[in-house]
Amino acid sequence: MKNFLVITFLGAVGVALEQNTNKTRKLPSDFNIPYMVYLESTPEPCVGSLIHSEWVLTAAHCPLPSKIRLGVYQPNIKNTKEQLLNYSLIIPHPKFDAQYLKNNLMLIKLSKAAVVNSYVGTIAIALEPIALNDTCFIPTWTWNEYKNFSEPDILTWTNQYSLPREDCWNIVEEEQGQAVNIMCTAGQPLNVMSTIKEVTAAPAICLGRLHGILSWAKPGVTLGNRAFFTEVHPYARWILNIMETY
Repeated sequence: MKNFLVITFLGAVGVALEQNTNKTRKLPSDFNIPYMVYLESTPEPCVGSLIHSEWVLTAAHCPLPSKIRLGVYQPNIKNTKEQLLNYSLIIPHPKFDAQYLKNNLMLIKLSKAAVVNSYVGTIAIALEPIALNDTCFIPTWTWNEYKNFSEPDILTWTNQYSLPREDCWNIVEEEQGQAVNIMCTAGQPLNVMSTIKEVTAAPAICLGRLHGILSWAKPGVTLGNRAFFTEVHPYARWILNIMETY
């Protein structure tokens, strides 16, 4: 069976820019989520999660980044608090299956250690399965108006429940025919306008630890659409061994 995670929509959605009123909320101009890493790449960017000052965890389906940006609020605007780094090593999981998105994790070693401060910080990986009915915080970036090769301009997030493992596996097997290390959010399949576009590989943070990396979903995860994450805890030994070895 796959280790996937599915998560339930709570209705708690946050956006740094309110699209319907075009007014910004009262957030600091340099507000960000410290462990989020913006992996600038072509044709599309990805979200990374800083799990160590030298290591980023993301999805193996992501393209190689041309720039690695830490301390980012709005990727379309450079700020003075950002740290811009290169990578020295890229290690996708050796059993990554691009067709079925099995083992969809990738480690990126930074060219030098990030400076940890109030704008850049790390998140611990999960070592055990998520408990039933725990909620998860899922942040990502999106576009107010998507254009090809443009950078997203909105930091957005949602809080969702994870589905029970058996329910998740049943959903995944219906859609893909097999389930391996998948965590599911218990949102509902929504008919969301195709213009909604979110940056992939968003993290699922549950009880202060990184439990999932977004593997696939239809548009509108932060609006409550069902999403499928690669569970992190089954790969904890692999992740720690790689970081110790390199």
